[in-house]
Amino acid sequence: MQSVVIILSAGMGTRMQSDLPKVLHNVACEPLLIHSMRTASQIDAHKTIVVTGHGAKDVAKVATTFDPSAEIVNQYEQFGTAHAVDQTRNALLNFDGEVFILYGDTPFIEPSTLLRMSKERNDGAKVVVLGFNTKRKNSYGRLIISSDGSLEEIVEYKDANTDQRKISFCNSGVICTDSKLLFNLIGEVENNNANNEYYLTDIVKLAKNKNLKCAAVECAENEAMGINSKVELANAETYFQTRKRIEMMLNGVTLIAPETVWFAADTVVGRDTIIEQNVIFGPEATVESHALIKSFSHIEGAHISKGAIVGPFARLRPGAELANNSKVGNFCEVKKSQVGEGAKINHLSYIGDTKIGDNANIGAGTITCNYDGVSKHFTEIGESAFIGSNNSLVAPVRVGDKAMTASGSVITKDVPNGDLGIARAPQDNKKGFAVKFFKRLKAIKLANKKDL
Repeated sequence: MQSVVIILSAGMGTRMQSDLPKVLHNVACEPLLIHSMRTASQIDAHKTIVVTGHGAKDVAKVATTFDPSAEIVNQYEQFGTAHAVDQTRNALLNFDGEVFILYGDTPFIEPSTLLRMSKERNDGAKVVVLGFNTKRKNSYGRLIISSDGSLEEIVEYKDANTDQRKISFCNSGVICTDSKLLFNLIGEVENNNANNEYYLTDIVKLAKNKNLKCAAVECAENEAMGINSKVELANAETYFQTRKRIEMMLNGVTLIAPETVWFAADTVVGRDTIIEQNVIFGPEATVESHALIKSFSHIEGAHISKGAIVGPFARLRPGAELANNSKVGNFCEVKKSQVGEGAKINHLSYIGDTKIGDNANIGAGTITCNYDGVSKHFTEIGESAFIGSNNSLVAPVRVGDKAMTASGSVITKDVPNGDLGIARAPQDNKKGFAVKFFKRLKAIKLANKKDL
């Protein structure tokens, strides 16, 4: 059976104390909304519909950038969750299948959990709700379970009595049901509650009134974590990082001090790679097997091949591609550049918009001067080339295969294969000048003290 995922993302997120829509705050370098959309993609949903509201234009842009096929429906006024889902009615008018309702601020729902909910529905339940048990004080709605184990009702916390508030089985908000039934039930939802809103949770009671079976599926508390404040956002980041570090180590990655390594949601690292302390991965970073990432390195948008060494204190920016057994050492920055197999950039260098050939050696303090204030220009360094220390390579420029540049040079012209390029002022030694110069300076300083 085909399925559709509706992701509710219209809320203002007042408790975030932010101008940014709540669902666009990041966990692991990725908006909360994208985490939910990735879950939808992993169950091969026929369609994903994102319901926008506050910051609709920005939310829609993020959603369609991640999934161009995602459909955007705007909830111009926010009258509750049932009202939000009802905005998708026309989009699903001709759809007859399964609907999952997720939330843009609940990023950790697992695809396997949605499949368990689907199985429960296939086993006879008409409405399936995802719940979790917690001992913490909270304001989530409570799931009321009947004596036969079915779901009887969802009571919102504000409308719950004292005994109901003591129930530990709470509503995550995630629902699985049939599309036709969903909109039939929503049409009967009323707003006679403490908030004067149309609660999606009321569809359970309405279904029970029709003698339709409802069920609850349980997940872990952290999986159902909702993000409503910067404190909860920080907690979500901690949870994600802990889970990601464990996943990495179980897949064969060595983390010397796991609690100090921070991953992005899409970080990929191969087995037998070693990551030292205080390494940070930004988005779109890939590390192959048997690499070594040394301490205090920052890696974003880069590809690191087998056996490469990075750091310590290295920065790889988007477009950096390190071939097998290459090395980028301490206090080096590489951006939009290819570093060939066995090539070395060991110390204190900036490499941008550059192709470095296999086995080339880049001396300490080398800068590729790629920007003229208007446009970026390309530098090419050939195979087995040797760039002397403290060089500035002013692009566009090419240093050929097995060519050399002298230390301290400012290279503005191509250096042909096998040649040596020297571009620095001739040295002129002034005999005895240093002694005379310092003697004069000391005399001036002494005279100034006497005048005081």
